[in-house]
Amino acid sequence: MMRDGISSLWKNEDWWAVWIGFIIIIGSILKWIPGIPKIGKWTDSPLDVFLIIKDGAVTGNIFLPLMILMLGLGVLTALAIAFMKTDNVATYLGGFIFIFMMACLAYWIANQTNVKYWGLSYAMWALILGLLVSNTIGTPNWLKAGAKTELFIKIGLVLLGAEILFKKILSLGPPGLMVAWIVTPVVIIFMYKFGRDFLKMKNLHLVIIIACATSVCGVSAAIAAAAACMAKKEDLTLAVGMTLIFTVIMMFFMPLGIKFMGMNDILGAAWMGGTIDSTGAVVAAGSMLGPDAEKVAAVVKMVQNVLIGVVAFVIALYWVTVVDRAPDHKPNLMEIWYRFPKFVIGFVAASIVFSFIMVPAMNGDFRLVETTYIKPVTKVLRGWFFCLAFVAIGLESNFKDLVSRMERGKPMVLYAVGQSFNLVLTLLVAYFAFLVLFPNAI
Repeated sequence: MMRDGISSLWKNEDWWAVWIGFIIIIGSILKWIPGIPKIGKWTDSPLDVFLIIKDGAVTGNIFLPLMILMLGLGVLTALAIAFMKTDNVATYLGGFIFIFMMACLAYWIANQTNVKYWGLSYAMWALILGLLVSNTIGTPNWLKAGAKTELFIKIGLVLLGAEILFKKILSLGPPGLMVAWIVTPVVIIFMYKFGRDFLKMKNLHLVIIIACATSVCGVSAAIAAAAACMAKKEDLTLAVGMTLIFTVIMMFFMPLGIKFMGMNDILGAAWMGGTIDSTGAVVAAGSMLGPDAEKVAAVVKMVQNVLIGVVAFVIALYWVTVVDRAPDHKPNLMEIWYRFPKFVIGFVAASIVFSFIMVPAMNGDFRLVETTYIKPVTKVLRGWFFCLAFVAIGLESNFKDLVSRMERGKPMVLYAVGQSFNLVLTLLVAYFAFLVLFPNAI
């Protein structure tokens, strides 16, 4: 047993996600990793995304940095494949290279000015590109070998932990905490019980993923919930697709509705921060109400984001001890530990390192930590891993399986009812938090 426990440190996918995540985090802190290349924005000229422009002049391009990034991520993940012995490393690398190029294409489409304005994110395009391949010509085996969805997702989630800085979360004070931390668990529990007990949905994995995506922060929360309960890729695909569609709708119509009703901007911002299912969409919607509203909306969403690790932890325990438990069998602590998703440990550890080591080392300036380590390295790489994951999900999914999970439209009903409940409850709590209990917080 002890030998198996030790060997799991280099044979278990969850642990490899932690190791790779912390290789990147340590490399970022020690400044061994230079700025990671990003696909830029473009309007009319598609090749603009590959150019480095400073002060209006072209100073270079990102072709070589992208090749180095592809090589670096390929080698890191191939190291895990080699130790876990799940696939032939050469075959994996061949598939990975193609998936990386598809991820670049997804970013390229998403960063077109008009596409970006409408909030159509890279996650959606990565998913669509993968689905197009799998549902037309079919995904060949050599390409499936590179589609390590869970590994990519878990590494991205570990890196996401670095973005959860406690000092930043506390900057909005008690009202922000009230909106994010009271409403979120209530909505998750309500939606789970509504889907399980009222709608009688058989697929509880899909129920909890939709509940978390709706109540926490969309794609990232859906990914974490799916990994925690070991859901199938098709469940994640369906939940994310629904979330992305309604996020775009809410991003445009909520600010218009708030202005039409003459609602207080700060109240409206807190309302949007607690209900729109994407940090980027929240910031865009908040900016339509003004700079103060943009700040409030963004921080409320960031406060909500910190619950990702807590929610994943609770879901994992609940699934092991209740949902997946055999009749008349009570799992012991060792069994719970073996089945517990270790990426949650990496997520929490990353948040602790940056919140309680790096921020104090920078004299408490969390903005300096963000601009020095997080934004140029860990955040960008988290995006790359998530993009790779969504390409992989699409490559391993087909429309027939997605349709079979609709259960006569029940997931849509669950989302509609859950989001309606979320909108009403968030508005009530935000009103009492920002206008009644702490009117001078902002």
